[in-house]
Amino acid sequence: MEIKHVKINYSKSNIMIIYLIIVLAIITRFIPHMSNFSPITALAIFAGANLGWKKSVGLTLAVRFISDYFLGFFAWPLMLAVYAAHLVGVLFGVWIKNKKPNHPASLREAPLLGRRGSSAVVLGSSAELQSSPPNIGGVPSPWRGGGGMSRWLKVIFSPIAASIIFFLVTNFAFLYADYQHNISGILLAYANGLPFLRGTLFGDLSYTIGLFGIYELAKRFKISDLRFKLSPVKIKI
Repeated sequence: MEIKHVKINYSKSNIMIIYLIIVLAIITRFIPHMSNFSPITALAIFAGANLGWKKSVGLTLAVRFISDYFLGFFAWPLMLAVYAAHLVGVLFGVWIKNKKPNHPASLREAPLLGRRGSSAVVLGSSAELQSSPPNIGGVPSPWRGGGGMSRWLKVIFSPIAASIIFFLVTNFAFLYADYQHNISGILLAYANGLPFLRGTLFGDLSYTIGLFGIYELAKRFKISDLRFKLSPVKIKI
């Protein structure tokens, strides 16, 4: 008896959705916006949670460099600090990603048994499989319970923490010639940078929630339209 296993593979279309969302976010950097309201750190968080860390680092640096090429470069010590601060978002993204999936791999691969010489198309192997969407990309849905709420809290906490780190790194007085390189200069630099923290925090939080939210909605629409659509599997006994 020959039994063929059926695999549900959303990886290719899933990656296409991820990159499409990233491209749309990049475009918004060239749209007029409030000071420091930027998608770069949010892109780093989103990419870190859905792509490999190497791709995430490369993507974050490339997006920032290309946009700076068109919008204007600035002093290289500050540029290094800004680029490094953005990469902190990748670490938060990896932190979001590192969670055990809600849906075991067995739900994505199930044997199909049938009568001698028969062919069939699998629409779902169990009630659980039909009621729960597959764990796409190894990342559990942030909208569901069973660990989903903790993931959603991570999505909210990450841009807030990343914004604070970005503020502390990029407003350090030693990066600027206009401030004294001592405690007084450091405090003054941070005090003068506070008005820009609002744009950084609001931008990182808005873009991060937007990216993860759009991605989740896109997966849900894809699942509802193509739910467990598989090619026919022939069984030989």
